[in-house]
Amino acid sequence: MRRVESLPKLRGPAERGTAVMKMITAIVNKEDSKNVCNELIKAGFSVTRLSTTGGFLMAGNMTLMIGTDDEKVDECIGLISKCCKQRTEVVPSTASYGIGVATAYPLQVTVGGATVFVTNVERFEKL
Repeated sequence: MRRVESLPKLRGPAERGTAVMKMITAIVNKEDSKNVCNELIKAGFSVTRLSTTGGFLMAGNMTLMIGTDDEKVDECIGLISKCCKQRTEVVPSTASYGIGVATAYPLQVTVGGATVFVTNVERFEKL
């Protein structure tokens, strides 16, 4: 038998289709992921981590999925912001000066921070 948890009945705007829960999807630098996950868990949030790759450097990222009540979204984003600061790193870059002539020189890039998406949850099931 399948157990379905449905969202609570609400009065007011929620009766007209406004979602009560939100899904926060945050893409963070892999170096920041352990700290941000620990802080979110300490604050009572449940976090699902997915290892991802992308961005200018095609570097390792962590995509965090956090389901939460609408009123806790700002708290969650605040914790992510506190733990995921942007910083500058120097990475090697290759410049080509013609056929067969290339040299490596350092390039400064900004890494870290977070990209956060907040979406409505229409249905929630815990199986």
